[in-house]
Amino acid sequence: MEYLDFELPIKELEDQLEKCELIGQESNVDVTNTCKQIEKKLEETKKKIYKNLTAWQRVQLSRHPNRPYTLEYITTLTDGTFLELFGDRNFKDDKAMIGGLGKIGGQSFMLIGQQKGINTKMRQYRNFGMANPEGYRKALRLMKMAEKFGIPVITFIDTPGAYPGMEAEERGQGEAIARNIFEMSRLQVPIICVIIGEGASGGALGIGVGDRVFMLENTWYSVISPESCSSILWKSWDYKEKAAEALKLTSTDMKKQKLVDDVIPEPLGGAHYDKATTFATVKEYILNAFQELKDLSTSELVTNRMDKYSKMGEFKE
Repeated sequence: MEYLDFELPIKELEDQLEKCELIGQESNVDVTNTCKQIEKKLEETKKKIYKNLTAWQRVQLSRHPNRPYTLEYITTLTDGTFLELFGDRNFKDDKAMIGGLGKIGGQSFMLIGQQKGINTKMRQYRNFGMANPEGYRKALRLMKMAEKFGIPVITFIDTPGAYPGMEAEERGQGEAIARNIFEMSRLQVPIICVIIGEGASGGALGIGVGDRVFMLENTWYSVISPESCSSILWKSWDYKEKAAEALKLTSTDMKKQKLVDDVIPEPLGGAHYDKATTFATVKEYILNAFQELKDLSTSELVTNRMDKYSKMGEFKE
């Protein structure tokens, strides 16, 4: 397990507990009470740290290297039924955007999401989850296929943003994202979006328009990352914590502003501490949302989705 800077008190106690248990195994000394005391203190420390996280600490958790990524969610939720589909039928297959068909709870879904990779080599292969225009065009192709066959769509959002390279701009990055937003707003099948990590800028919005949009507890959703915001406003990354607070990017903030429909709770410490529980909870939210949407007519589905997004951004002076 890797630890973030604010998790170091937890690491110290876990190391103490491990040494205490080792002493008990290798000697005749009864260390049961000592181990119990350390366990109690460890639990209290975890609760104290994770119940009072700052916005920046939640951003750090969303990027935790042990956190499950899109492909792990998909393969677990579909229980081996996932069939990946490739290519945008125009330029090439974008490895940062994955998608295909699979069954969850006996129901077929089209599953789409950004994949970051779990080690350095795979992250390079997946372009760190930053999709090119062909990635968004592949996602749209799969969504239109789902619409043709009446299959609901699930998207998993986890990206630091769309790829900002010159070649991406040359192939129409902005147009590809805008086209996806336009088409998703009127897609004639249910769309369920789940933010499982980073939800940054247009890269997230390109697959983020849905009838139900959920955020895991320790994720963020914003027009810009805290580091980029800090570099623009203060010409330095040193103010990223201040920027994170000002951006109101946490799941709690998003729910309060009615920009997402609900927050999916995570196990104490984050999704990576208990992946099985995380997957089970996400599955429950997805299936419950589908039950609410499946009997709506096409016109009701599209009208409700349009109304939902047209109401966003209202405020009173």
